[in-house]
Amino acid sequence: MPPEQTTDTTTPSTAPPPTGTPPVPTGYSHVFAVREFRAVFAAHLLSMLGVIVSEIALSVLVYDLTGSPLMSALTFALGFLPYVVGGTLLAGVADRFPARRVLVVCDLVCAGCVALMVTPGASIAVLLALRCCLAVVSPVFAGTRMATLADVLGDGDLFVLGRSLLRITAQSSLLVGYGLGGLLLTVVSPRHTLLITVGTFLSSAALLRWGTRRRPARARDGGASLVTDSLRGARQVLADRRVRVLLLLFWVPPMFSVAPEALAAPYADGLGAGSAGLGLLMCALPVGTVAGELFAGARLRPAARERIVLPLVCLTLLPYLGYALHPGLAVSLLLLLVSGAGSAYTLGLDQWFVRAVPAELRGRAMTLLTAGLMTVQGLGMALAGVAAELVGVTAAVAGAGVLGTVCCALLVLEARRTEGRDGADRHVTGR
Repeated sequence: MPPEQTTDTTTPSTAPPPTGTPPVPTGYSHVFAVREFRAVFAAHLLSMLGVIVSEIALSVLVYDLTGSPLMSALTFALGFLPYVVGGTLLAGVADRFPARRVLVVCDLVCAGCVALMVTPGASIAVLLALRCCLAVVSPVFAGTRMATLADVLGDGDLFVLGRSLLRITAQSSLLVGYGLGGLLLTVVSPRHTLLITVGTFLSSAALLRWGTRRRPARARDGGASLVTDSLRGARQVLADRRVRVLLLLFWVPPMFSVAPEALAAPYADGLGAGSAGLGLLMCALPVGTVAGELFAGARLRPAARERIVLPLVCLTLLPYLGYALHPGLAVSLLLLLVSGAGSAYTLGLDQWFVRAVPAELRGRAMTLLTAGLMTVQGLGMALAGVAAELVGVTAAVAGAGVLGTVCCALLVLEARRTEGRDGADRHVTGR
């Protein structure tokens, strides 16, 4: 897609089809029919598995070297904090350079960082610094990939379903990746496990290089430095009231929804559920998320997905109120499954977001979205821990449900006030 220099977001792909023209077929099978998407999907799967397995292996390696649980936990925490840096200071990369080049370079940087971790004699400081580099690159990679989906699939329903598939893959990769990482560590050393993930990043880079078309950059650099351009792009994205509220709708529910995950270990211990119960509690929310997205993507039409966005945003955290009744393991799992299924609202929200953001800012907007999402989840985990120390685990989760629902309800009111501000809403409502 050539660079756009206009802020008009109404494109041919979002306009209503002429009378008598059959609608473009949609559905997950039609998304997979696009050859370029198959390459992006496979690369995403390999990259996700590489990130997850490398996180596990690195945390075990750090613990082996230091014997410190704190240092091992810090290794995981460093996966969240640098997202702010990459998502704000480097966001301009997603639009200033051809997307395929950015994606391939990001994968090669990740492969290089992990390869350096395997180097004998690497100190703890070096390992943690390399972990930070991975986290800085991640939002740039994710934002560029999301923006590329609109090039590959258009910005209509196929884009929404493509995004849904990548999210489903991410959730599934968490379940598979943790199991695969644990299995590998029983067979080979942490360093050898890290070496295997180098291969996943290189394979992802190869798929993107030879499986996708080269497209020009979306925006000209204008002579400004990368950091200046990135910050200016963030200001332009956040200057629009409609885009701001959509970003908050992406960020706020996950900030509260991570509370049960962050507190799963002490909660399982309080139930006497053991490690098996802990594993089930950790899996319930992503399983519900995958089920909800699959149902909404396969069974609901695009208009129906958009209609359920605001109601589901208000309802998705309500199941957490059940924790106030100190439920047993079975009921807790059901509450988490229902809450996870409520995240199906993201399909309609994706459509609103891609319509509201000008094409020349799309890469930066997607990078900002990703960075903010990861940051608020890390913040939510930390706040859940603080709350649990003060009022207990069940009260902390129930409180997250109450406060999160109130915040979401306020956002829904603001979202309704800004409806119709993007081109897509105008062609639907006639405004």
